Amino acid sequence: MTPASPQTNRGQIIGRVDVSEPASISSGIAARYATAMFELAKESKSLAKLEGNLNDLAQALTESGDLRAMIASPVLSRDEQGTAMGAIAKKMNLVPELQNGLALMAQKRRLFVLPQLVAQLDAMIAEDKGEVSAEVVSAKALTKAQAEKLAKTLKARVGKDVKINATVDESLIGGLVVKMGSKMIDTSIRSKLDSLQNVMKEVG
Repeated sequence: MTPASPQTNRGQIIGRVDVSEPASISSGIAARYATAMFELAKESKSLAKLEGNLNDLAQALTESGDLRAMIASPVLSRDEQGTAMGAIAKKMNLVPELQNGLALMAQKRRLFVLPQLVAQLDAMIAEDKGEVSAEVVSAKALTKAQAEKLAKTLKARVGKDVKINATVDESLIGGLVVKMGSKMIDTSIRSKLDSLQNVMKEVG
């Protein structure tokens, strides 16, 4: 059997989405789309509506396994992803800037960076409002009281209002992982166990 040429492999990757792309590349892709959508929404004075849309999208990504599977699917065609995303965007009443951006992402097979896009747009809007955006990962969903207390604690540390973008990772054992810009605050037991195991390996 003749091995596939590099060009053939490249075509397959482009056609099916290379889901193994490093996080830094995904983040870079998301940043380009986020910047364009943010500037258009600011120009049309729809940032407040966009912010509400992002909260809805973040919740949908957390709660819907079907949505997460759809945006990451290597099997669905560009048109199928575009149709599905268009129906979701219409149902959620997303602002035109976000709807058009998501449609373009579907055509370019870039919907897999949607979680990063939401996070980056949130951070841009927070900065525009003089806030700081904090990505918070916890083993269980934060209650409203816990989120407010955490925001107050982080505000005392950075001196600015902090907007919490919370997600759940059940693999964490207690504690939180908080990222603000380049700063990472990790209080999870899982992280401490992993660090301890690494130290033990080095000693061994």
